Amino acid sequence: MPASSRFIDRLRKAARLEPVKREIVLATGDEVVMWVTPLTAAERDRARKNARSDDANAFALQLLISKARDESGSPLFTPGDVAALRNEVRDEDLQKLMLAVLGGEDDEEEDSDMKSAAD
Repeated sequence: MPASSRFIDRLRKAARLEPVKREIVLATGDEVVMWVTPLTAAERDRARKNARSDDANAFALQLLISKARDESGSPLFTPGDVAALRNEVRDEDLQKLMLAVLGGEDDEEEDSDMKSAAD
């Protein structure tokens, strides 16, 4: 291994923090698409702080708000959308969206990189 290849640099390269396309089928049968990057420790910590609770759903909702993006990388939600998501969206659909943000890379597609989708 070359001396210039530090372990932290190898970890950064292996992290593959590119956005992943998530397709969610809602209870109505409609499909929605969002782009999500893998979770980092700093994002987890911010979501816990913003949740202001030990409730797992409040934490997952904060992650959804902060991480869900459209194809161009723009946020799909703002912090002001919490009430609407909690009160005006089916819980079943909200749970699917939150799980898509928390999901691993198992269902990641080769061509799901947001950069290639924007080209």
